Amino acid sequence: MHPFTYTRVSDTREALNAGRGGGRYIAGGTTLVDLMRETVERPEALVDISGLPLDEITVTERGGLRIGALVTMSEAAAHRKVRTLFPVVSEALELSASAQLRNMATIGGNIMQRTRCTYFRDVTADCNKREPGSGCAALEGVNRTHAILGTSDACVATHPSDVAVAFTALEAQVRLLGPDGERQVPFADFLLRPGSTPNREQALRKGELITAVEIPAVPRPLKSGYLKVRDRQSYEFALTSAAVALHVRGGVIREARVAAGGVGTVPWKLPAVEQRLVGERPSDALWTAAAVKAAEGARPLQHNRFKVELLKRTVERQLRIVGGIK
Repeated sequence: MHPFTYTRVSDTREALNAGRGGGRYIAGGTTLVDLMRETVERPEALVDISGLPLDEITVTERGGLRIGALVTMSEAAAHRKVRTLFPVVSEALELSASAQLRNMATIGGNIMQRTRCTYFRDVTADCNKREPGSGCAALEGVNRTHAILGTSDACVATHPSDVAVAFTALEAQVRLLGPDGERQVPFADFLLRPGSTPNREQALRKGELITAVEIPAVPRPLKSGYLKVRDRQSYEFALTSAAVALHVRGGVIREARVAAGGVGTVPWKLPAVEQRLVGERPSDALWTAAAVKAAEGARPLQHNRFKVELLKRTVERQLRIVGGIK
């Protein structure tokens, strides 16, 4: 591990001043410390923001939910309003990591976590995300767990967060505070596809701090849930996953929100699936027809072609579970 300075701040003004000077924000540290230990990350300055007042969960005026950036994963998963209003978020969090990690890791840190690609974490391997211009070893290497959607010639690494898939499906907003004031960014725009600059992963400006993730109000009743498919049932990252939320009234699907994880360079919204569902009556045939559209645009690699069919089956299964017709 390389030398660094450490500053603990007590208010947002101190944090922003330190961030403006190049300091890296840290709270639970469950990702960044690991990357520093492996010398993948070498920050010169750490700014401990764990004492900031960003650890509340509140219901918004219209019935949405605001989750503070420093709320831990376990706190968010267990919160009564999260479980009642948006069970897809609770389920995604509970399937994300070990209990010990969930007790430490924060919501803000979770959506900022970097890929688990083995080539990214191996400092001897070529990786454009870690060292721009060096190449992507995964393209011709072992790429079974890599992305089939949103890839580029520069990067095929998946985004590892489960709850980010739920936030993407629910069309959440990321609330930010920076030197120029406050702003909100749609979750779908906050996490960036690799393109030719895979080292730039979030739409953050220099010194900006995540203060909360806000889920907008949705029509009720709403049924939602999260399904994660992985190599083993214990702590493991997704091969595929599906976050589904359906608003059914009068026997007809009025709104559908669907996103997939484990298959994209970012959590992958599935608008074609949503469009196929809206205006239809729930049925076995509908779930199958909608799920077929989940893999549109997929670009599988040598070892992950199975993800195309697995993605469709994962989405179909979760539509059946949430939709209530199996």
